Amino acid sequence: MADETVSNDEKLWAALSYIFAPIVGIIILLMEDKKKVAFLKFHAVQSIALSIVVFVVAMALTFVTLGLGGICAPALYLAFFYWAYLAYQGQMFNVPLLTDFLKKQGWA
Repeated sequence: MADETVSNDEKLWAALSYIFAPIVGIIILLMEDKKKVAFLKFHAVQSIALSIVVFVVAMALTFVTLGLGGICAPALYLAFFYWAYLAYQGQMFNVPLLTDFLKKQGWA
C-alpha cells in the first residue's frame, strides 16, 4: 500500500537506508528534520535492526559451517535490495517477527 503523502525524497532516503544499512539509517536518526518523519523513522530503525540480524545470522552460519556461511552472507544481503524497492514504492511493510518486536519496544 503506497502512501501518496510520502515525497520522492523521503522514498529515496528510505530505500538508501536498506542499501547502505546501517549507515544511512543511523544518519536519518541523527538528522532532526528526517527523524520526525514517521515513514523515514520506521524504515531507518527497521533497516538498522535488519542489518544487525543479518550480521548475526551470517556470523552464526560462518562459525557453524566452518567458514561456508560467508558464502551465504551475500545471498542474505540480496534481500535488502528487495526491501529497498518496497521502501522506494512508499510501502511500510512488515518483516515477520522483527517489525512487531520493534513496535512493541516503541522504536518503530
